[in-house]
Amino acid sequence: SMYKPFFERLASWGFVVAGTEDRQAGTGATSSAALDLLLNAPASSVLHARIDTDNIGVIGYSQGGAGAMRAVTEYGNSGAFKTIFTGSAAYAVLANNMGWRYDAAKIAIPFFMTAGTGSSDDAGVQDASSEFGGVAPLSSLVENYNRMWAGVFKVRARVAGAEHGQIQVRTDGYMTAWMRYQLQGDPEAASVFVGAAAEILANPNWQDVEKNR
Repeated sequence: SMYKPFFERLASWGFVVAGTEDRQAGTGATSSAALDLLLNAPASSVLHARIDTDNIGVIGYSQGGAGAMRAVTEYGNSGAFKTIFTGSAAYAVLANNMGWRYDAAKIAIPFFMTAGTGSSDDAGVQDASSEFGGVAPLSSLVENYNRMWAGVFKVRARVAGAEHGQIQVRTDGYMTAWMRYQLQGDPEAASVFVGAAAEILANPNWQDVEKNR
């Protein structure tokens, strides 16, 4: 219910969008269960036979970011996901402490990971493993990016000046572009991310960008 406006706007771009009413999304269990419901929609459902099973993505914010990483790695249907986007995913120490342990090295699909530069995401501590570093410090994006296989397209970037609670709004355009590129093959959306002249590299609203294509 918190994200309904985002779902409606994504649907306007031609996506089938489903969310879970879950205050503990960090395990990824309800994302996995929702995927099963979509893939097995009964004939009476408006979604029956309408799911493009070759083009399914997952999006997660904050603890839901940890849940999205778990959804694509820890479940029997994890292989159904083609791409992933996270906004300020809880960093590894925080996720472990909360029971949402994930391993970015297991992610084998294109991944666009984002966070904000504000202190609620990055507290600027010296060692985020020994003291709270914010929800998603830069070091966590670097670690997750580096742990992933180099053969998978991956992008990490931070929104300049954004606090944790602003991430959904501030990343919305490029999150949509990522899904348009990955799931619908939109070449204009691809130009945001691909190549030496990728739009994200010159956009002053984004910083700390690293990508491997």
